[in-house]
This record gives sequence, structure tokens and C-alpha cells, in this order.
Amino acid sequence: MHMVICCTSTLGIRTHHGQKRTTMRRHKVFLFGTLALCVLSLLQYCKALHHMLMLRELYTSSVNLEALGFLWRGNVRSGMKPLPGSRPSDTGLWEPGDDRGEQGNAEVERWIGHGSEDPWGKEQPDSGNVNRMTVTLPDPNGPWGELHKRSFHLRDDPTPFFARTKSGAYCFREGTEMAFLKDDSGQTVQAAREGQRKILHAQQEEPKSAHGKYAQRKRLVKCMCRQGWHGPHCGIPTMVQHSNLPTKGSLMPRMVPRRVINAININHEFDLLHARFHELADTVDLFLVCESNFTAYGKSKQLHFLRLLLNGTYNYMRHKILYVFLDHFPKGGQQNGWIADDYLRTFLSYDGMSRVQGARPDDVFLINDADEIPAREGILFLKLYDGWTEPVSIHMRKSLYGFFWRQPGTLDVHSACTVAMLFAVYDGDGISLRRRDYYSMPGFRNYQRESGHILVHWSIGSPVHYAGWHCSWCFRPEGISHKLISAQNGDFPRWGDYVEKRDLNYIKGLIQTGGWFDGSVGEYPSTDPKEPMYAPKYLLKNFPLYRYILENPYA
Repeated sequence: MHMVICCTSTLGIRTHHGQKRTTMRRHKVFLFGTLALCVLSLLQYCKALHHMLMLRELYTSSVNLEALGFLWRGNVRSGMKPLPGSRPSDTGLWEPGDDRGEQGNAEVERWIGHGSEDPWGKEQPDSGNVNRMTVTLPDPNGPWGELHKRSFHLRDDPTPFFARTKSGAYCFREGTEMAFLKDDSGQTVQAAREGQRKILHAQQEEPKSAHGKYAQRKRLVKCMCRQGWHGPHCGIPTMVQHSNLPTKGSLMPRMVPRRVINAININHEFDLLHARFHELADTVDLFLVCESNFTAYGKSKQLHFLRLLLNGTYNYMRHKILYVFLDHFPKGGQQNGWIADDYLRTFLSYDGMSRVQGARPDDVFLINDADEIPAREGILFLKLYDGWTEPVSIHMRKSLYGFFWRQPGTLDVHSACTVAMLFAVYDGDGISLRRRDYYSMPGFRNYQRESGHILVHWSIGSPVHYAGWHCSWCFRPEGISHKLISAQNGDFPRWGDYVEKRDLNYIKGLIQTGGWFDGSVGEYPSTDPKEPMYAPKYLLKNFPLYRYILENPYA
């Protein structure tokens, strides 16, 4: 009996202790779980606070040009001196003349430093023992002078893109949906773009508030936006409004527009060049156009763009063109075509930017292939607004042989950054901007730290909101055959090596079906020239002249 009681007591004690240990374990698990949640919440809060503070510091103020000055002392190619002995001409180009001393490019010298003997000469990419050939260039004593050695002086754009109403509204003229807009002097002004686009007086709204007197004094002034424009100032286009720009809430219009420099290489894409010039006529301040007397394959060729430039074909844009002449072919370019392909853009940016006078750190550098045409509205936004991040890419509508064969998706190409980033991060090399590995470049961290910028890549447009056009192989059959012969020796198979692929009847068949040189035929959605962003406006306005790339001529 005693033994049974003892066993029962012992069993009860053990059971009690077991329950107690289980309860303690549960409390410990609950305590540790609660502690872990608190730590995670704290970390998330600190992370969010850090990003908010950094973004606020970066984006709530406009770019301070003076503060950016120290970026250029010792960090990038020192020098980039203005050409000695120049004087301004009525076209914006600088011509040989007397030494202008301290005139012109003082600010550029301030932000990239002084003291280099021949910065651009010794820093040019090594082309080795390359092919060179003598070509006929304009007479140095003629009206054009040494066209490929001139420099260009950037000037501020005087266009009044914005207007302020008597009530204080600051409205983008083109984007404001009203009949007339009165400026500070009370005079009526009209839209700067296209006569039929009128601008109305910006509306005033008095917010209803319990604090009556304060609400009456603090009236809310708004601009009424036309379709396709957004924001309190009606200056943000739809392609930016629907982009992945992370700082849309911090965008502010500039008092003085940036200058935009568009760099392109040209072979024989002359119709697309007309489309580019007309699309960006009032947006781009300078076109750097590079032409070589060698094809991408390394064979000699004529300077067709130079001939058209001299005979007046591009006179309507002559005052904004700086001609860049590449007179040699890089070493190794014939064996590896990608060397030649990269070198074209490297030389374009080095030689072209070394001849630009008066550039500021926050001006925009935009580089494209000749068949990539950005839409005006997106580039105009970069010109007129502060608060966007960099680098910038552009979602372009893809098409083949003409705008009638629209390919699925978009071409999202790194295309733009500020002049400051071009030199501090990309070392002045345009091909580096085209690549996506800017964050691994030596100057990336220094530029981000010293400038106060968080470098966040973003794209103008989206897969469903085009911000430009990429028209690949958009030529007549003869032009496609010429491109096959000129193509670089790296993008294999090189179809120009096959005689049957260069046959004009074969090429006409490809245009008719949308097929490719390997025999495949893609699936293309139906298109209509009346659809938005079908093609650049200049081509559509001159439909008969450019019909061959606007509708299928062999359908």
C-alpha cells in the first residue's frame, strides 16, 4: 500500500515538473518569436527611413552646378581644352580666328580641371597600325572651313516653354488645355508648339477648409492638362507618367532648360536621319554626327553624309550639326567586328565632346544608333525637369524592314545621362553608356557619393507606352543589300558573305513576308498607320515620300 502511494506521488511530481517545463518552453518560444519580430520590424523601419532620407536629400532640390564642380578635379580626363583661336559664327559653330583667351569654355575647364598638355590626344582609344586613306574634305579656305575640326558653343535655349499666370500658376504651354494664357505682364501668349494647340488661362480653386481666412489666402492654383500630359504643371508626358521613374513626386520644372546633345553614327540611314532631325528639332541643342570613310567591315567608302551636308540637303538643321570624321579603322576590327562597332561610338563621344564648348555638368548626353529615334516628348522632359535619376534608357517600338512589321516587345536601350555622369562614371566613352554595368565601373561610387545622387536606372516609356522607334533594316532593297555588304565581321552568320542573300528579288521577298535571312518568318501583330506611335510624325506627314517604310510595298 505504501509502495503504491509512493509511486503515485512520484508520478504526480514528475507529471507536474513535465508540465512546468513544457509551459516554460512555450513561453521561451513565444518570447524569442516576439523578439525576432521586433528586430525585423526595426530593421525594416531603419531601411525605409534611410531610403526616405537619401531620396529626400537627392530629389527635393535642383541640381547645384557649382557643387558639382569638384567632381571634375582629378577624377576624369583632365583638360578638354577649348580649341585655341576661335570665334563664334552665326551658326553656333566656332571658326578659326584670333585667340579668344579666357572666353567660352571657362566653366567646362573648372569642372574637369586644368594642366593637361594634350588630354584628348593621348587619351584617344588606341587604333594601332590601322588603315588610313586620303579623302576629299571641304576646302579649309572655303565657306565651311575645316568642318571636321570646328567646335560648337552651346547656348541656352530661349524658348519660353512655360508661362506664369497672374494667379501664380506656372504651366507648360504645350500641355495646358486652354485657349489662351496670360503671362506676368498681362499679355496673351500662345502655345510654342503647333499653332492649332491653344493654351488657356490656368484655373484657380479655393480649397474648402474650416480655417476660412487661411484657406482664402492660400489658394490652390492648378494648370488644366491636355490629354497626354500630367503633373501640376502639365509638363510630364504619358510616357514618363507610366514609366518606372522612382521619383515622380519630386519632379520640378527648371527655370533654365538643360542643353541636350544627341550623338549618332551615320552610314546610309538618311531618311531616318531626316525623321530624327524633325522629331527633335526644338528639343536637341546639338547633333554630333559621326561619319567614317570605312564601313564597319573595314572597306573604304564615300562620305555620303558630308556630300549631302555640303549640297544643302540638311540646311534646315545645319546650325545644330557638328560633323565628326573618323578617318581610320581600328586595329583588330576586321578580325573581330565588335571592336569596330564599339570603336565607332567611342571615337564619336571622345572627338565630338572635346569640341563642345560651354557644356554644363547637368546638360544631357544622348547617344543612339541611326535607326533608333527617341520621341520628342521624353527628351523634352529631360530638358525641362529636375528630379529624375540616371542613367536613362528608352522603350522603343521595334519594327523590321519598315514600320509595318512591328515586332513583339520593346527595345530598352541605355541612351542618356548627364554630362557629369558621362565623364565621372563612363570616362567620356559613349559605348560604356550603352552597357548596363555602370555600377561596377571605378567612378560609380565616387560620383554617387560626391554628387549626392543615388544612381537608379529607369526607362522612359514602358512595354505598352512607346517612347521612340527602332526601325531595323528599314531601307529599300538596294539599301538592305548595301547594309549586308557593310556589316561588321562579328555578328554571325554574316549574311553579306552569301551572294544569294544580296539578291534584290530575294530581299523583296523578305520585305513582303517579314522573313529573316535564315528562312524563318516571325509572327507580327496587325498594324495601322493611324495607331499612336506608329512612326515619327515627320514621316507620316510626308506619307507619299516615305511610303516604302510606312506600308508594305510588296504586300
